Amino acid sequence: MHGPGGPTAIGTGRGAKDTRATLLRLWAYLKEQRVGLIAVFVMVAVSTILSTLGPLLMGRAIDDYIIPGDLPGLARISLIMLWIYIATAVVIWGQTYFMALVAQRTVRNIRRDLFAKLQSLSLRFFDQRPHGELMSRLTNDVENISSTLTDATTQFVSGGMTVVAVAAMMLALNVRLALVTLIAIPAMFFLLDWASKHTRRGFRAQQQHLGELNGIIEETITGQRVVKAYGQEQAVLDKFGISNRQLQSASIHAQTYALLLGPLSNLVNNISLAIVAGFGGWMAVMGWVSVGMIATFVSYARHFTRPLNQIAQVYNMIQSALAGAERVFELLDEEPEFADAPGALTLENVRGEVVFDSVDFAYEPGVPVLQNVSLHAEPGQTIALVGPTGAGKTTIVNLLTRFYDIDAGRIMIDGHDIRDVRKDSLRQLLGIVLQDTFLFSDTVMENIRYGRLDATDEEVIDAARLANADHFIRHLPQGYATPLSEQGGNLSQGQRQLLAIARAVLADPTILVLDEATSSVDTRTEVRIQEALLRLMQGRTAFVIAHRLSTIRNADQVLVVHGGQIIERGTHRELLEARGFYHNLYVSQFKGTAVEMVA
Repeated sequence: MHGPGGPTAIGTGRGAKDTRATLLRLWAYLKEQRVGLIAVFVMVAVSTILSTLGPLLMGRAIDDYIIPGDLPGLARISLIMLWIYIATAVVIWGQTYFMALVAQRTVRNIRRDLFAKLQSLSLRFFDQRPHGELMSRLTNDVENISSTLTDATTQFVSGGMTVVAVAAMMLALNVRLALVTLIAIPAMFFLLDWASKHTRRGFRAQQQHLGELNGIIEETITGQRVVKAYGQEQAVLDKFGISNRQLQSASIHAQTYALLLGPLSNLVNNISLAIVAGFGGWMAVMGWVSVGMIATFVSYARHFTRPLNQIAQVYNMIQSALAGAERVFELLDEEPEFADAPGALTLENVRGEVVFDSVDFAYEPGVPVLQNVSLHAEPGQTIALVGPTGAGKTTIVNLLTRFYDIDAGRIMIDGHDIRDVRKDSLRQLLGIVLQDTFLFSDTVMENIRYGRLDATDEEVIDAARLANADHFIRHLPQGYATPLSEQGGNLSQGQRQLLAIARAVLADPTILVLDEATSSVDTRTEVRIQEALLRLMQGRTAFVIAHRLSTIRNADQVLVVHGGQIIERGTHRELLEARGFYHNLYVSQFKGTAVEMVA
């Protein structure tokens, strides 16, 4: 039947495209580092005060010591200025260090929460979204936030404080010269407002296309064997090229406006400096101000316009970071996997009775996958699920494991509705051996131990023996300490399957879900896997998705699933004698006589 839907965009998210909401949420993370932030702000304030003293002392040096020719006085004030500049450099280094500390701890917490959110989301979520795009949010977008917090925050705060402090000093010294200098502010804010309308939109599109490109890269690398097998290298290159050009176009749009802001702000700054110098020179000629005062104001004009220019530059970084932060918070706002019901049970001493009572389910509304499915598995029974591809067999076991929640009916274990059972308690009862075995990039020992993390080495080895895996493991280069490549690529399909069985043996589950995976292995390996599965199934309720009908002759019940319904049920012999849908499936596989099939 229909599986989960295709790739879709991640939900709207409360903070999406809302600057104020995004900033508030970032601040919620930042304020957790209160001590570091206080240290940063104190140091920024000190460095701002020290930086404003330099021009003032320079003006005094001109008026009080250079013009009168007082060399000892000039030496003294020059030494004071030297120490002020050294102290300023030390404090700026300190504020940079503490801001890096605050930023990295903040980003660590964001990354922690984002990864934890991914663990809480349902399989439906991952089925519907490109994994590379999700990885981009966890890496590229978070790194964007990290760079901005580290590099831009202190510049922005320091620039703002410097502008205020310098403006206050200028107003205190000479109001007319100060007002001439301050004409740069309206022009600068106009430029920022104009640029923000374009850069924010551009950076958001850039991050989106970067995520899409990462999705293509991740998918292509994972499926490289299929790409080469079907000779689709050029098709992959074409697809990558289209996405790459989209990213290029979005990046050019964003960077064009971002880079334009710098030259424009420099132009405003230089015009402002020229006006101050010209107006100040005229005032000096008229005798209204001293030469030292003009020098002070020219220096202050530079101090005043430089932070404005820095603010303009880091403003672009902040726009890019906000675009990344919006994507991060969109993911954090996704609804988690269905929560445990209030007062949910923890199952103990489970016998393994499983009942499906009139179960309906659809991956997408209006497109039913299972309809009125009912079954009853007694403790210790083996239930085989057979039927054509897409009939709904895997969906049945996905509902039993509660990877998805049913739309109607009930699923019960020992008389308890699984919706009233804690998810962790339910899944601890289940052992799952899938057709596509997933192994981690770790040692053989640790991959088996994943079934029960507190297991000893001896217990892991015993489980491998029961799974018929011990023999081949000991012939590996480092035995149980052999590291596996990604997804166990340095093992054969059969060896990976035996490790998965060993993992399930170690977990010691009450109920087994087996997606039989012997169709792609050689006959000898198939026999070893079958022996291991039979040992694993002893005394346990087992649900077997059967691909080879020859492997389910001894099942207690065979359920034939077709069109999302159970259309036949019985033992292997009973269904053959009924000469219905199952009989036709069996005949199509073996082309044998009735006598051979019943035997």
